[in-house]
Amino acid sequence: MLLSYCTNVHPAEDFDGVIRQLREYAGPIRRKAGLDILGIGLWLPAGLARQLAGSAVDRAALSDVLDAEGLQLHTINAFPYGGFHNEVVKLDVYKPTWAETGRLDYTLDCAEVLAALLPKGTTGSISTLPLAWRTSWSGEDDDAATSGFAELSSRLRDLRERTGKTVRVAVEPEPGCVLDTVADVVGWLEPRIQRGIDPEFVGLCVDTCHLAVSFADPAGAVQQIAAAGLRIVKVQASAALHVADPSDPAAREALAGFVEPRYLHQVREAQPAGVIRADDLDEALRDLPGESAWRVHFHIPLHHVPSAPLETTVDVLRRTVAEVARLPYAPEVHLDIETYTWSVLPGASVGIADGIAAEITWAASNLLDAAGVR
Repeated sequence: MLLSYCTNVHPAEDFDGVIRQLREYAGPIRRKAGLDILGIGLWLPAGLARQLAGSAVDRAALSDVLDAEGLQLHTINAFPYGGFHNEVVKLDVYKPTWAETGRLDYTLDCAEVLAALLPKGTTGSISTLPLAWRTSWSGEDDDAATSGFAELSSRLRDLRERTGKTVRVAVEPEPGCVLDTVADVVGWLEPRIQRGIDPEFVGLCVDTCHLAVSFADPAGAVQQIAAAGLRIVKVQASAALHVADPSDPAAREALAGFVEPRYLHQVREAQPAGVIRADDLDEALRDLPGESAWRVHFHIPLHHVPSAPLETTVDVLRRTVAEVARLPYAPEVHLDIETYTWSVLPGASVGIADGIAAEITWAASNLLDAAGVR
């Protein structure tokens, strides 16, 4: 498995900004982690992806900086279209949807850039949103998305024939979206193989924070994907908050510190009759009964152990990686650390560079070495 960290943690909306983040963050992070080479999962906003897709000169300049900083590009995060560090992001991160041509165009631009910059002998991956946020999704939208992914499959096949590089797109289930869970993505993709979606080029991104929030069994999720003849293209290494007793006043006080205005923090409560939901943490604190455990969509640094009574779901991450490591194509799976929340993390006591370097070191030992895949 190829380990990287995702640069969507760093604000950058243009070419100069991305170059600056590689020099000021990614390169120093590699050195702090003591690595000769560090994989990165690049986030390119749509305008910059279009610029790079159309400019061999700019791609060459980006390649030069990657080489100079000891960085390798394995994967691109094409979930956020732009503005990921705006004061308020929330539901805007799901726009445009897969019913809109802008989403396909953006993904294809990212594929063009990635194919040009991939190290020799490696495959590339691009993670994307699970169609849309769940509200106002129609049958017409679903047909448009199916056509979009069929076109994407065809264009990625053409890209491989033209460049010799394989780039795969990974649909990333997220709580609250049209495709909320791994089971939803499998149930959507599998029958559409007959409608032009090629599983050679379209698979899944398993974000282990999202997986934990849904209270899914990691082994069962991985096995369900394999049984459907689909591929896990990418694992986003992330951990959610876990609260065993959300009725505890100390737990509620601690959780209140994670309420913030920028990102959406979906919450799920595991009731005996099934999982119930709230679309954001402040809503959960107000409306959910708090009778059984909560999982909160707030990416917590992998190595971080919060003060009791809060916990993290890092064990879900460990079990997912161990299960993925058993797959025959495990060496091609990208493992991308995606703690994008450093800027809104309450009580963070270290800088981003030191924190991410510690996450990388932790992941190499506790995930790759533990699973025997480094």
